[in-house]
Amino acid sequence: MTEAAPAGPLDENKVLLDIRGVTKLFPGVVANDAVSFQVLTGEIHCLLGENGAGKTTLADMLYGVYHPDAGAIYLQGEPVKLSSPKDAIRAGIGMVHQHFELVPPMSVIENVIIGTHAKQWLDLGESRRRLQELFSTYGVEIDPDAEVGKLSVGEQQWVEIFKTMYFGVDVLILDEPTAVLTPLGVEQLFRILRQMREDDLTVVMITHKLNEVMAISDRVTVLRRGKVVGTVDTANTTREELAKMMVGREVAFTVDNEGGTPADPVLEVEGIDVAGDSDRSSLKSLSITVRAGEIVGIAGVSGNGQNALFDTLVGVRTPSSGSVRLGGVDISELTAQELASMGVASVPGDRIKQGLMMDFKVKENLILGRHRKTPFSARGLLKKRPIDEFAEASVREYEIKAPSTNHVTRTLSGGNLQKIIMARELSRDHRLLVVHQPTRGLDVAASEYVRLRLIEERDRGSAVLLISEDLDEVLNLSDRIAVISDGAIAGIVDPRSTTPEEIGLLMAGISGADAETDPIPTPPKEISPPIGETSDAEEAGPGPEPAGPTGGDGNADS
Repeated sequence: MTEAAPAGPLDENKVLLDIRGVTKLFPGVVANDAVSFQVLTGEIHCLLGENGAGKTTLADMLYGVYHPDAGAIYLQGEPVKLSSPKDAIRAGIGMVHQHFELVPPMSVIENVIIGTHAKQWLDLGESRRRLQELFSTYGVEIDPDAEVGKLSVGEQQWVEIFKTMYFGVDVLILDEPTAVLTPLGVEQLFRILRQMREDDLTVVMITHKLNEVMAISDRVTVLRRGKVVGTVDTANTTREELAKMMVGREVAFTVDNEGGTPADPVLEVEGIDVAGDSDRSSLKSLSITVRAGEIVGIAGVSGNGQNALFDTLVGVRTPSSGSVRLGGVDISELTAQELASMGVASVPGDRIKQGLMMDFKVKENLILGRHRKTPFSARGLLKKRPIDEFAEASVREYEIKAPSTNHVTRTLSGGNLQKIIMARELSRDHRLLVVHQPTRGLDVAASEYVRLRLIEERDRGSAVLLISEDLDEVLNLSDRIAVISDGAIAGIVDPRSTTPEEIGLLMAGISGADAETDPIPTPPKEISPPIGETSDAEEAGPGPEPAGPTGGDGNADS
């Protein structure tokens, strides 16, 4: 593979931001190490790197959240000292964090103008008019008087973006802006970013998604372990070259999958009805079987019952009808703790809210759920040596990058957070592994690692249920694919003989795809098609970073 060519010569008159030798240190971590690069007026400039590479910390310094320990930031040729986000906004730099800073009970217009007017009285009508004008300019349809807490996540992101635009900034920094968006939402975002570029607004986009970098950026600066690897013109590079710059080695965009050898049924779900958060997300007479030695993928558009299915299988929700059996034993009404003791391991879709205690130490999260059991506890007291030995062994085996096992979990990148969960779940006896969005928000190297682990689990005889909205991932890893639509299984297909288009029809609830009742593939299986990157936030970074001021999801850099 050829190396990516460095960016061509710059027009110095177009340099808007000039970052010179910026360094940021945290206890035990060099988050940014003498970082230097330039951003031009009216360009879309991507900061690309693994989770934990230093992208968000660098952006937070440009926004005044952190202050450089060394180096300088120049804006339009003049050095600037940004002591707070207010200073950055006054200088014309705005930032939208991955985790929104909105007040849900307040209206859109109130969220936009809060803290912006020093006068006792303000002209709310004029503020509303200005905001509506911005919405109209960029084709965004949101009611300025709508309550923010009742908006979709994508709409809330638009509120954050236009809250920044309301100030008339020259530089818009977006931290993982596509993490919460549907594919159509991503298309709309990119359309608007291109329009902003035409209006000479400069956009700095933090991401680890190579396909999106290639689709939207003019230039790319790649970070690895806090250092700049290089800046390249997007038109003169490839996804493969950028991946190698990110990781420092060749990265596989496909996972070799010879196919499993299905044995006896482990999980049998028959005709379950489960209440969800809405009619669309509930389960309706859903049935599925997962056998030992196979991966069954659940493919579907978000909101079609995936959360309810995961929660039911791990003991968070109880079916109102139907049955769930594990090895022939009905487990429909068992608790999460009881299911874990029977051999159900799980990796939740929201690793922050469901998977980890973010203020616990790494070693504490690694034994969570077994902290009252041998060998980690005796007579109600934790045993330090067994815990430390287990944690150290897990960190080595699962390549968890943390300064120590005593480190607070929330400071780690998302990829490392996912590895902690997998190390905890896979290290105990289990026969069923249920994973929900296992690579969501992970960079290409972390995604590769997780997917290989799932193949290993299947090959050692576990039954694996993979719930993912990444169709490429489901096609690549699954031995069978069950398509979920409106809370029910619309069809079960063999990934070797179906197409994404046929699966898409089933996702939409349209019959016509060649879906069998419950086919069992026979090995060998051909090498699967390429897999793409996933969406949503945080990540096997080369090292940890402290979380931003909001705490976020623990991804100091996602």
